Amino acid sequence: MCRNHVATRLQPFGETVFATWSRLSQQHGAVNLGQGFPDFDGPPDVIEAAHRAMVEGHNQYAPMPGVPALRQAVALDFGAATGLAVDPDADVTVTAGCSEAIAASLLGLLNPGDEVIVFEPFYDSYPASIAMGGGVMRTVTTRPPLFGIDLDAVRAAITARTRAILLNTPHNPTGHVASREELEGLAAIARDHDLVVIADEVYDRIVFEGRHLPIASMDGMWERTITLRSMAKTFSMTGWKIGWAVAPPPLTAVVRAAHQFMTYAIATPLQYGAAAALGLGDAYYTQLQTDYLARRNLLCDGLERAGFGVHVPAGTYFVMCDHTPFGFANAEAFCQHLVEHVGIAAIPPGSFYGDPADGRDLVRFAFCKTIPVLEEAIRRLGRLMG
Repeated sequence: MCRNHVATRLQPFGETVFATWSRLSQQHGAVNLGQGFPDFDGPPDVIEAAHRAMVEGHNQYAPMPGVPALRQAVALDFGAATGLAVDPDADVTVTAGCSEAIAASLLGLLNPGDEVIVFEPFYDSYPASIAMGGGVMRTVTTRPPLFGIDLDAVRAAITARTRAILLNTPHNPTGHVASREELEGLAAIARDHDLVVIADEVYDRIVFEGRHLPIASMDGMWERTITLRSMAKTFSMTGWKIGWAVAPPPLTAVVRAAHQFMTYAIATPLQYGAAAALGLGDAYYTQLQTDYLARRNLLCDGLERAGFGVHVPAGTYFVMCDHTPFGFANAEAFCQHLVEHVGIAAIPPGSFYGDPADGRDLVRFAFCKTIPVLEEAIRRLGRLMG
C-alpha cells in the first residue's frame, strides 16, 4: 500500500472539481460548460501590447510588487471605481491571478487557529488557502433562489478568534451581486469586531442587474479591506494569470509578506498587456456586459425549456440550476449522466459547501462560451427529455 505523503491539512481537498469534470468532458467529447474559462480570445490590442513588451526586451524579472505601468493602471482604475486615492507603489501588488492573491492574503494574515467567515457555496480555493494558513473556516450558507447574505447569521458566526470575512461579489457560483444594504451591514460588523475584509471582486465588470459596489469604498472600510481583482474574466485572458491586490500599506504588507516567497515576480510582458487592457475604456466594458447578457439569456432560456429550475444570475458568467425535476439522487449522479449520455459537462457544487449535501439539488453551468457552443449545448439538452 502506498503511503499518503500529502500534508494532513491538504488531504481533505483532493483533486479540484474543475479538473475532474474537465477531464470527463474531454473523455466523453462533451460541451464543457463546467470550468469557467472563455473559449475565445481577449482583445487583440492587449495581446499585441504583451508581444510588443517581449520584443522591446521586457523579459526579465518584474519588480516584486509588479511592473510600475500596471500598478499605475490598477490604481487609476480602482480609484475611478471607488473615489479613493490609491498609491500605486504602496497600495497595489500584482499576483499570479486572483487565486494567488487570495492565498497570499490569507497566508500573510492568519495565525494558527484564526477564523475566517466564508459564504457558501464558495470558490473551492478558499478552504484550501485557509487551511494552508493554519486558519479555521466558519461558513454562512446562502440559499436559493436569491442567495442573499444573512447578516444575522454572520453575526452569529463571529467568535473571539474571528480574524476576517472573505467576501465574493459578484458571487461565483451563484451570480448574486451584494446589495448596498448587505455591504453596509457587513461593513458595520467588520468595524464593530475589528475584522479584515478580503473582497474577491474578479467579476466586478460582469453585472446585469443591480450595481457592483466595492466594500472598500464604504465608510471606515478602506483601512480594513484587501480588494482582489484580475484581468482573467474581464478580458478573457484566464491563461495569463495576472491579478492584483489593492489595500492600504499595513494590509499590503500582509499580501507581500506571502507573495514575495510564493511567486515573487509575475510574467513581465503579460503585465504590460494587462496595463493596456485597463486602458481600453468604458466602451469595452459596456460591450462586455452586452455580450454576456446575451449569452446568459440564451443559456438560461434553454435550461428553462429543458426543465431545470433556473436561478438567473445578476452577475458573473455562471448560472445555478435545480436539477431535481430529472429525478437523480444528487448533483454528482446527475452530472455523471449529463456528461456521459447528454454530452454536456457541468459542475456539481457539493465541494463548494462545508456539507456537500447542501449542494445536492444544484448544478452550475458556465456561459463564457461562444454563441454556437451554447446553441449546441442547448440542442443536446433535448436528450434529457428523450
